Amino acid sequence: MEENKTNASAEIYDSKNTVKQKDKLIRCITSDGAVMAIAADTTNIAHMGKKLHHTSSVASAALGRLLTASSMMGVMLKQKNAAVTLRINGGGPLGAVVACADSRGNCRGYVENPQTETEYYQNGKINVAKAVGKDGVINVMRDYGTGEPYIGVCPLISGEIAEDLTSYYAVSEQIPTVCALGVLINKEDGEVLLSGGMLIQLLPGATEETITKIERNVSKLEPVTTMLAKGMSILDMCKKALDGFEVEVLDEQPIDYVCGCSRERVVLAISKLTDDEIRSLADEKGYAVANCHFCNKNHRFTKRQLEEIIQARKDAAKLSNDGK
Repeated sequence: MEENKTNASAEIYDSKNTVKQKDKLIRCITSDGAVMAIAADTTNIAHMGKKLHHTSSVASAALGRLLTASSMMGVMLKQKNAAVTLRINGGGPLGAVVACADSRGNCRGYVENPQTETEYYQNGKINVAKAVGKDGVINVMRDYGTGEPYIGVCPLISGEIAEDLTSYYAVSEQIPTVCALGVLINKEDGEVLLSGGMLIQLLPGATEETITKIERNVSKLEPVTTMLAKGMSILDMCKKALDGFEVEVLDEQPIDYVCGCSRERVVLAISKLTDDEIRSLADEKGYAVANCHFCNKNHRFTKRQLEEIIQARKDAAKLSNDGK
């Protein structure tokens, strides 16, 4: 059975109508080991989120920000099969916004109410905070593939997402962190023009002098999308954040919007139900449809195929019992 590998690598074109390069993420550290910086260009990823979920401008901005954050947090996981899931629900009209990423930075996500009406601040920027709301929490779950996952929860402070993640790190993990996220949307047609993010963390070796330097650098940083629009590379962005330090590149890698859903996985999930529950999945037309939240792909099953799932499970159970 085929897996549905959804990505946006060849979907974005620049002003010369040539294919834009794949999204990338870079991790850097100061030579004294005191500060780590991550920067990502996630324009294709944010575009794919909009394309798959048919999001309004504000939903595209919120989802793009959280996808970027999940990608940067995902690459911080050391275990190969680890994953991180971010979930924000601030009580606003968007409802829940969810993003997941693996340890390679590949991510996927969705927003509960993708057609939420877009409102703007007086300066013309999209009012993401109002759409998200701040009467709720940000939920961070890290699954390392072994044992129980780690779950952290922190109250939202603004609904702008970047500020909420900065607060999460300070409150739940006691790690001084600065998070910057941005998604630039074309006001005329709602298309994603640019998307990216930065994550700067002080490590245990940071001194007061280091903290002062980083605070000064952060105060001078332009918005992420402004830096990308100026043609700055993600390495340039890290070097600007770490100005005055000797910078070493830990790694740089391509990242994508990737959904690993497959018909086989859906069959496995259905087979865990009782016989009656499986049969009840079929509608009046005789079909059962399972929709993937992350890529919007529908997996359709006829009544006959549902019966085949039931029989296959019974056959497997019989073989297991005969082998004992």
